[in-house]
Amino acid sequence: MSKIAKKAIEIPSGVECKLEGQAISIKGSNGAFEYVIHDLVEIKQDDTKLTFAAKADERKAWAMAGTMRQLTANMITGVSTGFEKKLQLVGVGYRAKANGNKIDLTLGFSHPVVHDMPEGITCETPSQTEITIKGADKQQVGQVAAEIRAYRPPEPYKGKGVRYLGERIIRKEAKKK
Repeated sequence: MSKIAKKAIEIPSGVECKLEGQAISIKGSNGAFEYVIHDLVEIKQDDTKLTFAAKADERKAWAMAGTMRQLTANMITGVSTGFEKKLQLVGVGYRAKANGNKIDLTLGFSHPVVHDMPEGITCETPSQTEITIKGADKQQVGQVAAEIRAYRPPEPYKGKGVRYLGERIIRKEAKKK
């Protein structure tokens, strides 16, 4: 039995949830989501709570109930407060600059790298070596951060590259003569 599925989700004020069969729609200040809950999962809505349970007492059904509960909780958090990821550029001459829905990166290549932001994702550069990615969809925010990091992942010898804020890079010792 899933411990996560047994926890009820509190719906904060300003977030509107509607259930129609297995379909759930969530609206808030940051956007709206619609999702179809799996057939093995039963969902109930009280005034300010959503509860999830497995329709059958099977391992797969309880696992799916926990998954659906967490996806719904992420959607509620996304439309109310949103998600953000922070990236840090380490290296001489590595810079970033946000221009509308694009970000210009100088990462030591012979050409600048321009990354287009998908709809619903915003990007800020508080300084030249910091990038903040914000949005309502947790998966999409993480995907954009991973795509930007993939242009120049941190290397193990000098630690240069694009890394998540707080990421620890295990350094290697240089080759001895």
